[in-house]
Amino acid sequence: MRKTSYRIHRSRQTKKADSNKSVEEIVRELQHTPPKKSDYRERSLNIHGFICARCGKEFDHKTSHLLTVHHKDGNHLNNPPDGSNWENLCVYCHDEEHSW
Repeated sequence: MRKTSYRIHRSRQTKKADSNKSVEEIVRELQHTPPKKSDYRERSLNIHGFICARCGKEFDHKTSHLLTVHHKDGNHLNNPPDGSNWENLCVYCHDEEHSW
């Protein structure tokens, strides 16, 4: 019988809040914190639908994993709430977009 070893991953240590920071400083820091990938992916799917913006192929919830969010300007930190910097591309069109 083969013995399996498991590595315990420690979660990232969170920084303690600095009580000396002003509200403005905290807001400024939060504005520069990129959202989690899943946050803007879900928002993009809700805004643009389950369709590839290039080839027009339609997807459903079962096949939505084949859609990826492409940032039009290439900046993954530019995530406007209206979704204007995103387009949903199927994995094939997304690969083609980044191949040149």
